[in-house]
Amino acid sequence: MAEARVLVLDANDVRAQNLRGLLQFIDYAPVVHESCATVMSSGAKPADWVAIVIGEVLDTPRLEQFVSWLSKAHERPVLLLLPEQIEAASQFEALGASCRLLELPLKYMQLNDLLKFAGLQRMQNDAMATVNALGPTGNSSAVRRVRRMIEQVAGFDTTVFITGESGTGKEVIARAIHAQSHRADKPFVAVHCGAIPAELIECELFGQEAAANAVGNEARPGRFDQAEGGTLFLDEVGDMSLPMQVKLLRVLQEHSYERIGGTRSQHCDVRIIAATHGDMEAAIAKGRFREDLYYRLNVFPIEAPPMRERLDDLPMLVADLIARLEQSGHGSVQLDAEALNVLRSYAWPGNVRELANLVERLAVLHPGECVRPGDLPRRFRPHDKAAQAVAAHAAASSPVHLRPRGDCVLPEVGVDLKDHIEQIELSLIRQALVQSGGVVAHTARLLNTRRTTLVEKLRKYGLQREDVEADIAGEG
Repeated sequence: MAEARVLVLDANDVRAQNLRGLLQFIDYAPVVHESCATVMSSGAKPADWVAIVIGEVLDTPRLEQFVSWLSKAHERPVLLLLPEQIEAASQFEALGASCRLLELPLKYMQLNDLLKFAGLQRMQNDAMATVNALGPTGNSSAVRRVRRMIEQVAGFDTTVFITGESGTGKEVIARAIHAQSHRADKPFVAVHCGAIPAELIECELFGQEAAANAVGNEARPGRFDQAEGGTLFLDEVGDMSLPMQVKLLRVLQEHSYERIGGTRSQHCDVRIIAATHGDMEAAIAKGRFREDLYYRLNVFPIEAPPMRERLDDLPMLVADLIARLEQSGHGSVQLDAEALNVLRSYAWPGNVRELANLVERLAVLHPGECVRPGDLPRRFRPHDKAAQAVAAHAAASSPVHLRPRGDCVLPEVGVDLKDHIEQIELSLIRQALVQSGGVVAHTARLLNTRRTTLVEKLRKYGLQREDVEADIAGEG
């Protein structure tokens, strides 16, 4: 963190210089400005700073515009607000900023802790950007098909319509399309249309002009403003009211809209990705969704596969979800092979979202432990003979399953134990590599071993990238 830069935006010169000295003392590189205008005209970018301290500002009317500019950036600094800006915190957060309050008198420990938080947030955002670019986790045929479609459409501004059951990761697909597009350095703004009341969604999407007869009233930007140059993801668009569907259709046709209370059309350069879990053809037949809007949205359809069609991805999904828990500081947990095999027989009506909730719940109930079948909540365990048969079949075919000792039969002529164990180890490593698509980090998690240990074993057995690719091709 020695080279991390911090912007101090404060017209109080004495306090600004105190902050400069304190930041230098804890090995940060401070940059001091008095106004938003001087910062924005300096050629600096939001990614230049890990955090921004905001106190008194000479051009207060431009502060909201400044925060909006920061929030649209891919790498957004954390805002550390001095007492003058505490009342504006909710307004800044509504624009997408991450805010923390900085108390006076300044304390070394508090400032240091907040800057560490800002650094961790930057690292987490970078990690999430990498994940977003990859798309859905897994190597099943269903996921590979979705990835191919993402790669095909990402380079164009074509409108994409993602369908699939709730919890299948439709936003993950949308973010991957954005991350692989030429708009990747611009904002990705997600709106859950079904969660916003019908009377408020127009203001939420298009914004509102300042009321001429209201003192201190300012124009409110909408989601189209926030997404300018980037991607607007309209989740559950099927829940949108018919009047709003007409207004959205106009935006798609004319690339312009009007704010509430305004008379001037606003041009927009925004890529639209929409999603729904509903049956759109049935909604059209019942008159709940406009057919012309459906065809405008459904230019490039992608179907998000449900969990029951990608059970082969279960170990990788669990490993990925555990890694995210660890990165966010929410603990960790492990699932043994038998527990994973039991989960294969579950129907997963809530899809990936239900799996994520389960992993988080297990991390709370069994922090740092290895979860076994008996530790799983009752609903995830098979109750009847048919389900038990499915679990037994999955256990027998699982590449990470170790057979009970009673199943091993010693030949009459004996066996070279060391060679036999090495053959088993090599077989499991090859299977895990295939299941993880050749990704060493995921393979190590499947085998519950360190990455460095796995790399040593790959060298030991002479496993080359070409061998793994050949195995993967054979599976496909």
